[in-house]
Amino acid sequence: MEEVLTNPQCGFYINRDVFGAGGDFVTSPEVSQMFGEMISVWTMCLWEQMGRPEKINLVELGPGRGTLMADLLRGSSKFTNFSKSVNIHLVECSPTLRKVQCDTLKAVVEASYGDNNDRRARTSLTGAPISWHADLEEVPQGLPTIIIAHEFFDALPVHQFQNTSGGWCEKMIDVGDNSLFRFVLSPHPTPATLLYLRRRCQWAEPEEIAKLEQIEVCPRAFELTHQISKRISDDGGGALIIDYGKNEIITDSLQAIRKHKFVHILDNPGSADLSAYVDFAAIQHAAEEASENISVHGPITQSWLLGSLGINFRVEALLENCTEEQADSLRTGHWRLVGDGEAPFWEGPEEQTPIGMGNRYLAMAIVNRKQGVPMPFV
Repeated sequence: MEEVLTNPQCGFYINRDVFGAGGDFVTSPEVSQMFGEMISVWTMCLWEQMGRPEKINLVELGPGRGTLMADLLRGSSKFTNFSKSVNIHLVECSPTLRKVQCDTLKAVVEASYGDNNDRRARTSLTGAPISWHADLEEVPQGLPTIIIAHEFFDALPVHQFQNTSGGWCEKMIDVGDNSLFRFVLSPHPTPATLLYLRRRCQWAEPEEIAKLEQIEVCPRAFELTHQISKRISDDGGGALIIDYGKNEIITDSLQAIRKHKFVHILDNPGSADLSAYVDFAAIQHAAEEASENISVHGPITQSWLLGSLGINFRVEALLENCTEEQADSLRTGHWRLVGDGEAPFWEGPEEQTPIGMGNRYLAMAIVNRKQGVPMPFV
């Protein structure tokens, strides 16, 4: 999964822009500017709870086109004390997407450095400095930190396990006689079975495990959550994780999407996006194991998150000064962000009927205990 998505030569994310109507899938920031604006509200509320520090690291993991960050900066631009405090750090492995982010954020590049050709720049939207990094560990520590991870955890590689008469065996990839990839089961428990599956099962009730025939585990999510939690514990701040997933063990959710349609996972690897449901229950356990100085809140639905942050008031304000065409776009975007199921008012072709993200996406916050409960997880 990691090779398919991030291989330096032919990884899905590496050499092209995969987002939007012309790409392979659409994310919430691309649906409407209001998504980034609401994340801006959440970020500023947390900054207030942090005591309005003079300098903070604002980190986004997997920033896509940079749309969320650009809307966040525009939404907070009138709050000059907050804008002056922000040092932006974008964790991005794709050279192509780094260039797109640079354009979206209207950034003037000041320097390139390091083996990964990491870059420093400054956005003309607010004047804030921007740095790019290959992973979170490269982001400097020592400042209070706010981390945004929107549709990032779902792209982390997973292990799949199946319950057999011989016990739990790992689902693996093999090459068949026709030289094509195929799924096989390991004949015996693998090291991943003993390490990752055992750890995940320790966080669940035996009765829950006994009912399952398959279990999906994302050890990279454990590691990343540990990094995030330790950083927040040491430096202060918080993280907001938004993704599609469940607050329970995941069974079999790995999927591939190409040009907005589901395809077989092993069909032409590297040409389709691979993703899996996020196990929010495991994230909470991993965070709480990392430090006693952090608290975990949620998950709540994206609909509840955005509604509590004021998206309904925002759409009404925008509708007062727009054309009818713009109004239709605003209403559709608003519904996709907070609605559930298929849009009842949509009159386009059936294959283009938008699906609401409101209850399919969940949000979880990890914060330093000193800062209290973040909005709107009260």
